[in-house]
Amino acid sequence: MPSDMILSPPDAPGLLSRAVIYTRSRHWTFRAGVAIVAAMIALIALAPWIAPHDPGAQDLLGRLKGPTAVHWLGTDHLGRDVLSRLLIGRQFTVTISAVAVVITLVIGTVIGVMAGRAGGLADELAMRTVDLLISVPDVVIAIFLIGVFGPGWLTLLVALTLTGWTPYARLARGLTREVNAREYIRAAEVLGMKRSFVMFRHILPNCIRPITAISFLRFGHKLITVGGLSYLGLGVQPPNPDWGLMLAEAQPYLERAPLLMIAPGAVIFLAALGVTWIGHGMEIDTSGTGEDRT
Repeated sequence: MPSDMILSPPDAPGLLSRAVIYTRSRHWTFRAGVAIVAAMIALIALAPWIAPHDPGAQDLLGRLKGPTAVHWLGTDHLGRDVLSRLLIGRQFTVTISAVAVVITLVIGTVIGVMAGRAGGLADELAMRTVDLLISVPDVVIAIFLIGVFGPGWLTLLVALTLTGWTPYARLARGLTREVNAREYIRAAEVLGMKRSFVMFRHILPNCIRPITAISFLRFGHKLITVGGLSYLGLGVQPPNPDWGLMLAEAQPYLERAPLLMIAPGAVIFLAALGVTWIGHGMEIDTSGTGEDRT
């Protein structure tokens, strides 16, 4: 039998999985999630040009005003334009969350795949480390680090990264062990293929789709975490605009100007909802059967 026939993964996701993805892409929640995320990316890219006012410009005589033709969402307690601060604040919140997700995805996937391939003591040590870190909420670690090193976006990013890689490592390790048991992996090893070739040719392609799906779900979680820490005054610091910080600043004026809290709360909710819907739409069974993992 030709070697290329031996090495071809017969049970890898194929036409059936692609049909499932196509079917899911037609679901209204998936389409709505894509639309929300696409709009979010467009607003981030165009924010410096479409923001109607300087987000830091103060007008104390026009503070706490409702929506007008000049200030579509009104002004805050310092007379700053709420819409402009929402558009620019999107850059801080989303960028920190996205960078944290990318870093943790790479770290977790590498550790998980290496542990799954190595097995034995290395696998056991990696998984026990994951169990230890996953038992501590990332918010607790973030509060501890911010208390030691002070608030700021860099401290926040480090805090989100320290434990954020654990779900990816656990998933990648499980998928790697599953793929390791397949016949084409054994055939590749018998034929003397390099471990790096087997990893990049057969193992990682089987991990990409489930890990990508969970990354969207984790991105929504990061958005809420960043917003919550900024709301507590432990994230992005003033005068930088940030959604969570805007919530904290608007709280004393809830009865007088409720839109100050409704607007940033709504955009945090919509952003998290959009990426979560995409993640659920992409999450399919890794065995290629097309069953919903949820």
